[in-house]
Amino acid sequence: MSVDETHTPSDRLDDSARNAAGATTSPLSVKSLVAYGTMAFPLAFVGLPIYLHAPDYYAVTMQLPLATLGSVLLALRLVDAIQDPIIGDLSDRFHSARVFILALGAVMLGVGFWMLFHPAAAFPVLWFAASVFVCTTGFSVVSINFQALGGLWRTTSAQRTRVTASREAIGLVGLLVAAVTPPVRSQIVGPSQAFHWLSFAYLPLLCVALWLLVRWMHATPLDLPAQRERQESWIALLRNRWRAIFFGLVFLNTFASAIPAVLVLFFIRDRLGAESYTGLFLLTYFLSGALSMPIWTAMARKFGKLRAWQFSLAAAIFTFCWAALLQDGDLVAYAMVCALSGLALGADLALPPAILADHIEADGKQQQASRLFSVMALLSKSALAVATGLALPMLGLFGYHPNIAMTPQLNFVLSVTYAGLPCVLKLAALGGLLLFEKDLKARRSTCSAARHARNFRNDPDVFRD
Repeated sequence: MSVDETHTPSDRLDDSARNAAGATTSPLSVKSLVAYGTMAFPLAFVGLPIYLHAPDYYAVTMQLPLATLGSVLLALRLVDAIQDPIIGDLSDRFHSARVFILALGAVMLGVGFWMLFHPAAAFPVLWFAASVFVCTTGFSVVSINFQALGGLWRTTSAQRTRVTASREAIGLVGLLVAAVTPPVRSQIVGPSQAFHWLSFAYLPLLCVALWLLVRWMHATPLDLPAQRERQESWIALLRNRWRAIFFGLVFLNTFASAIPAVLVLFFIRDRLGAESYTGLFLLTYFLSGALSMPIWTAMARKFGKLRAWQFSLAAAIFTFCWAALLQDGDLVAYAMVCALSGLALGADLALPPAILADHIEADGKQQQASRLFSVMALLSKSALAVATGLALPMLGLFGYHPNIAMTPQLNFVLSVTYAGLPCVLKLAALGGLLLFEKDLKARRSTCSAARHARNFRNDPDVFRD
């Protein structure tokens, strides 16, 4: 059976049924995409200052041991991951107050970010922990509801990838700005003043993004659940075959991407001998991801979201195989690897959320939207934690330590761990997508057929010629 027979017509059928049943869809104008997606900028911007710059800031300014700061961050990462399903559950239970929930999360995010770079000298460790906790909790509240709203946007299935692609492209721009601004500003006015003004500038940015999002919510048709609907238990929700397969593949793919994310600085410095080019390599990677969004939108429209995701995994496998063969000084080749990896990153950011949004609409799970997107957030954070907990000790077992003289054996071990292992995991994820492709599509078709039947019983005339 061809791709067009298995995906694109079902998208059209879903769209026709929705229009026939009388539901209105929102045109995906550039204005509406920007109004919705702007919130991705401050959300992406805040990550690097929290986890990269803040520990260095407290170590230098407050003279705190790095081991203490690292332990605090590790514990808070675990708490942050565990609380995501709780936030998703509460957001769904009180979805009628979503504007208030978003505002509360934004306040926590802004206040926590300001606190982080205005430490209390009397109890710096406690202040650091409290600041990060408030900030990351606010981040989770806003991001989970933000993604859920994108999944509830009443638009066509064929256009849904544009929603996620534009959102993630704006987020990658925010990440790029976050990577460049603090170092440049620190060179001009010093670290303390740089982060002082950065935290103040962040507050109006966050307010503008929240204002645009709330305006968009009031002007855009959303698939809101009925108040009388009861929530499923977590066991019943995740026991569903479609969701079990989908979330399993998402975790496997995210875990594969997390390993090189953890090891990239070590690989650039100790395997390639190119530490001075680290910023350029990262810029190439994230910029390629942002620029790839229109490509994956077009691919999803032509071949379907699942097939486009398979293409991206194949590209990632080729890229990691190439990276595993690189030698000391292969700078141009690694820049190409970064560009191709960024291309695959764009697909990982845009396609799975769009597929999940299709499932929520097809299965009538609007009541569970925040919970399902909170599962994706949990999987992402868990994959990063597992990658950190496995990759670094694995390298240590073979005698590798950062910034030491490299031997041929250590070069081989670092290359295999950085690129070879992700290649195998990506290959397993691609195999899973191919193996379970029929299941992922059949579940969606079944849900669509059931909904079409309900629409026909309610108003059979809408399906007559």
